[in-house]
Amino acid sequence: MNSLENYLGRVLSADLGKLILRVALGFLMIFHGYKKAMFGISGIEALVVKSGFPAFLAYGVYLGEIIVPLLIIIGLYTRISSLIFAVTMGFAIYLVHFSDLLQINDKTGGLVIELPLLYMLCAIALMFIGAGKYSIDKK
Repeated sequence: MNSLENYLGRVLSADLGKLILRVALGFLMIFHGYKKAMFGISGIEALVVKSGFPAFLAYGVYLGEIIVPLLIIIGLYTRISSLIFAVTMGFAIYLVHFSDLLQINDKTGGLVIELPLLYMLCAIALMFIGAGKYSIDKK
């Protein structure tokens, strides 16, 4: 088993792993942003206002779910983009799932906030590790 681990360590690279993380994180989030771009953000705006924030903050969803994921995919301003992405997910957890923070999903056995939490933690990890050599940041 140790020889397999050594072989994989020589063949695989951290930079390729960073690329996969960036593309997966950005690509999967763009679907959420696309839906909002096509159908509007009135639901998010209502949640923002109900929570006591100004309505214009709802438009940040376009930044956090479309623009920033594209920047992460291409590896441009990756650490800053990842920070904005993580804040977006934290805000989403607060607005939509604050009362469910430690609730278990009956169907899956996981946390109700599992998906936005996973997005947020991956963005935080990317903020620490950077984009890697397969990025515009590196050039």
